[in-house]
Amino acid sequence: MAPIETRPSADDVLQLLRGVIDPELGSDIVELGMARGVTVDDDGAVDVTVALTTAGCPLRAQIQKDLKARIGGVPGVSSVKISWTEMTSEEKSRAMAKARWHARDRAPDTEIPATTRVVTIASGKGGVGKSSVTVNLAVALAAQGFTVGVMDADIGGFSVPRMLGLGGRLAGVEGEKKIIPHEKQVGDGLLKVVSMRFLVDEEESAVMWRGFMLNRAVQHFVEDVRWGDMDYLLIDMPPGTGDIQMGLARMLPRAEMLIVTTPAVGAQKVAARAADMARKTFLRIAGVIENMSSFTCGHGESYPLFGSGGGQALADDIGSPLLGQVPIEAGVSSGGDAGAPVALGDGPAAEAFRAIAGRIVEEAIPPVDMSGCSARLLQNVEAALGPA
Repeated sequence: MAPIETRPSADDVLQLLRGVIDPELGSDIVELGMARGVTVDDDGAVDVTVALTTAGCPLRAQIQKDLKARIGGVPGVSSVKISWTEMTSEEKSRAMAKARWHARDRAPDTEIPATTRVVTIASGKGGVGKSSVTVNLAVALAAQGFTVGVMDADIGGFSVPRMLGLGGRLAGVEGEKKIIPHEKQVGDGLLKVVSMRFLVDEEESAVMWRGFMLNRAVQHFVEDVRWGDMDYLLIDMPPGTGDIQMGLARMLPRAEMLIVTTPAVGAQKVAARAADMARKTFLRIAGVIENMSSFTCGHGESYPLFGSGGGQALADDIGSPLLGQVPIEAGVSSGGDAGAPVALGDGPAAEAFRAIAGRIVEEAIPPVDMSGCSARLLQNVEAALGPA
């Protein structure tokens, strides 16, 4: 029997477990409600039950290693036994909510107003028209009278400025290390745009940066751009689920995601990885957009050149609505090349983009209406919400 004065109590063990962090959720296992049923017997044998978010959690071995390292070396502890169980769906939801709030606490300060709806446009792969969707949704929202920021986060593959007909260097704020986004009036609305294109000499200049520099560039757009008031900030994400995506999820914990796919099964499966990344970084998926859904010839016949049903299948799999389907139309490409987005004109694609923008405003991601609120209340809201 271990002497009582050297043997830790169950409460002592619980406090030590606050140093064991779930690598995926980024918080300690006690705060997340994962550590349960801690007992210490007379011989100093410690028994801990840990509830995982999923029985097949790939980080179970890391949690086990950290837990045993933290408890096993404590004076009076003779052994450490871990029993595993799985959280219920309600417990999992509570844990994810706590992790999301902790992510907000750790997020850096930004120039993005707390009332701005931040929307990342992701796909998981290239070639599905994600940048085109971003630009056309931005102008469709601005045409409704909204102020819309557009962040071209595809640092090495920037294309947003050409699609919007914008060029030239970004101006700075005198006496401050801040930059001002380019602006473009669209109907009664306004676009505010930043891109790596505005920081390089030529459009063809290659940006050959690795992870740290890529993240630093995006951090610069988040923290050092004087965005001013915005209703929406649309972020054109690069393909994949790498450094930039993870960095933005950390810097903008209140962001939401729209996933773009084509009808093809292959594109749908890859887009599912973007959805999985959103889940792991606590970003809400607001909807799915199917691009290049079909081609209609001059005789009115519709042809599903890239298959059919991929957008709806993805939406069903991840439990998010399919917000719309954008047909294949020559004007989408030619409009982007000419800096005249198709959503500003007529035709099936323009109508599709405007309809999707309408669903975003009315259903998926409605703007924050703070009209009638006092300045003091606005300050309190910003303090409560924290970083974007």
